[in-house]
Amino acid sequence: MLLSVLLQAVADAGLATLGAALGAALAAIGAGIGIGKIGSSAMEGIARQPEAAGDIRINMIISAALIEGAALFAIVVCGFIL
Repeated sequence: MLLSVLLQAVADAGLATLGAALGAALAAIGAGIGIGKIGSSAMEGIARQPEAAGDIRINMIISAALIEGAALFAIVVCGFIL
């Protein structure tokens, strides 16, 4: 029963396009929220320990790059569905 419903949903091109667009939007929103939280936490950490600003900044940039990579990968996969 579930398999037939999924196969019918995939066969409908409009629903697949909607799913791909929704997936790309969620990936972009998730990346934005994640990078925002990283920036916020980094600024709080630098405010608490200014002497560790260099280490915190490096870790923040690496984490933001990893999140951007994952979001870009998700958006590319959603683009392939289109």
